[in-house]
Amino acid sequence: MSFAYRDGVYCAEGLSLEVVAQRYGTPCYVYSRAAIESAYREFEQAFAVADPHRRALICYSVKANSNLAVLSLLARLGAGFDIVSGGELARVRAAGGDLRKVVFSGVGKTEAEIVQALEAGILCLNLESGEELERTDAIARRLGLRAAVAFRVNPDVDAKTLPYISTGLKQNKFGVSYAEAERLYRDAAARPNIEVAGVGCHIGSQLTDPAPLADAARRIVALAERLERHGIALRHVDLGGGFGIRYNHESPPSIGIFIATLCGALGARRETLIVDPGRAIVGNAGVLLTRIEYVKRGEARNFAVVDAAMNDLLRPALYQAWHEVVAVRPAGVAIDSYDVVGPVCETADFLGKERKLSIVSGGLLAIRSAGAYGMAMSSNYNSRPRCPEVVVSGARAELVRPREHVEELYSQESIPAW
Repeated sequence: MSFAYRDGVYCAEGLSLEVVAQRYGTPCYVYSRAAIESAYREFEQAFAVADPHRRALICYSVKANSNLAVLSLLARLGAGFDIVSGGELARVRAAGGDLRKVVFSGVGKTEAEIVQALEAGILCLNLESGEELERTDAIARRLGLRAAVAFRVNPDVDAKTLPYISTGLKQNKFGVSYAEAERLYRDAAARPNIEVAGVGCHIGSQLTDPAPLADAARRIVALAERLERHGIALRHVDLGGGFGIRYNHESPPSIGIFIATLCGALGARRETLIVDPGRAIVGNAGVLLTRIEYVKRGEARNFAVVDAAMNDLLRPALYQAWHEVVAVRPAGVAIDSYDVVGPVCETADFLGKERKLSIVSGGLLAIRSAGAYGMAMSSNYNSRPRCPEVVVSGARAELVRPREHVEELYSQESIPAW
C-alpha cells in the first residue's frame, strides 16, 4: 500500500510522514507517485481485458488535481486530458501533455477559451448548447479552421449519487437534452467549419454502481445509431468518468467491472471509447498532513484543533464528505472521540467528526483520500496561505509547489489615493 503504518509510523511509500512534516511543515498535501501510476495502469489493464481490440483513450480529469507534477506523471504514461477551462489547457501544455488528446468540456466556455482550444489543435470541444455551436462555428470560420466537436448529451439517468455531484438528470445544467440532440447534430454536420467528431455524456461523480452508467451508455449508443442513419458518423464515444473510490464504507466495484460494463454497452460499435477519470486516479493517492495545535475538551464534544482548515480541504464543509483521519504516530494515550476542526472562523470548518483517536497536542494527523478536490478547491479564506504540495517516490520527496507567503496574497492589491 502507498500509505500505511511502518514500525508504528504512518508513511507515504517508504517515507515517514513525520519526516515530511519536519522538512516542509504543516499543513501539507502529500501525494504518492506509485499510487497515481498504479491507478492509471489499472484503467489500461481493464481495457486490455474487457475488449483488447477496442481503441480507448483515458482522459484524466484535470479539475480533480491540476498540479503540474501530477499532470506530467500522467502525460508520460500516455494519458489524455479532460479540461474545463483555458487555465487547465495551459497547465496541460506546461506539463508536456499531448494536446491532440485533450477534450474540452464545460458548460460556459468563453470566446477566448474556444479560440485558445482551436488554435492549440485539441481533440474535441464538447458543446453544451445550440448557442455554443453558433459561437464555435463563428470562431472557426473567422480563424479559417474546422472545429472538431461533440455534444455532451444529457441522458436523464439518475446516477444515485449526491445531488451536488449528479450531472445527468434533465434538471441539471449540463449538456443538451436527449430529445434535441439529433436536431443539433444535423445542424452541426451541415456547417462547413464544424467537424462532428463524437458524442459524450457524464452522469455524475463518486459512482458506486455501474448500472446507471450502463443505462446512459445504451441511450448514447441508440443515439449514435440514429445519427448513423442520417449519414453522421462518429469517431468516438465519451462516456465520462465519476468512478467511485472508497472513503469510508463505500464498496465501489473494481475499475475492471466499470470498464467491462461500458465496453459491453457499446457492443459491436467500433468508435474509440473515451473515459474521463479524475478522482479514481488521484483520490486515494494523496493525504493532507496536519498538526494538532490544541486538544480541547468540551461538555458535549472533544475537539482536536489542527492547523489545516476548510480552506485547505473544502469537501467536508461543502458536501459533508467523509475522510478517514489517522494519527501519524498514535500517542499511546486512551482512545477518545474527537471532532477534527480547523482555525477558520466558521462552524462548518471541520475535517472530520466523532473520530476515535489516540492523540495529544503537537501530534500529526493524516487526512486520507485527499488527492482529489483537495488542493484544487483550496482558497485563501481568512487570508490563509495555501499549503505546499509534495510528491513521494519510494523514500524520496520532492516539493512540487511551495507554501504561499502572506505577502503574496495582497501583492497585487492597491490602496486608492483617495
